[in-house]
Amino acid sequence: MSSLSPADEALAYLAITRLQAAYADVVTRRAWSELEEIFLPDTAVHVDTVTADVIELVGPNNFGEFVAGSIDRFEFFEFVILNTVIDVASATSATGRMYMVELRQDRTSGGWSNAFGVYHDTYVCDDGRWRFAERSYQSLARTGRYEIFPFPSKFAGQLG
Repeated sequence: MSSLSPADEALAYLAITRLQAAYADVVTRRAWSELEEIFLPDTAVHVDTVTADVIELVGPNNFGEFVAGSIDRFEFFEFVILNTVIDVASATSATGRMYMVELRQDRTSGGWSNAFGVYHDTYVCDDGRWRFAERSYQSLARTGRYEIFPFPSKFAGQLG
């Protein structure tokens, strides 16, 4: 439970939703260098596609290189936020979930597919700006092979 005033909590919530939107914009535009503005330099990122081993990355540059390589095969790619839940714990820390879908068209075949997932995030307010401090991603479903995966059990019943 936050000890912030309702107004301060609302401002933090707004700033974090802007952070999430900035992330979706950076990924959609493939503007990898801009990740440095929204991630802490030592942000830990855990990527669980469910069908392969969890990938552990540190920092915006490593994460950007990973995502760039993962989506290079798509002629069209758009990252769409479906829903977010944010718990502002204090003036400098918060946690949350962000549900998303990737809309994508394969460069070679022209085939369309979607990938659904959820991020479990830790945010910090660093020098007056909210940034990602840690991200844990898990795939929830993918079209193409029509795979559906269970919600990450380690986060069931938790907010962040």
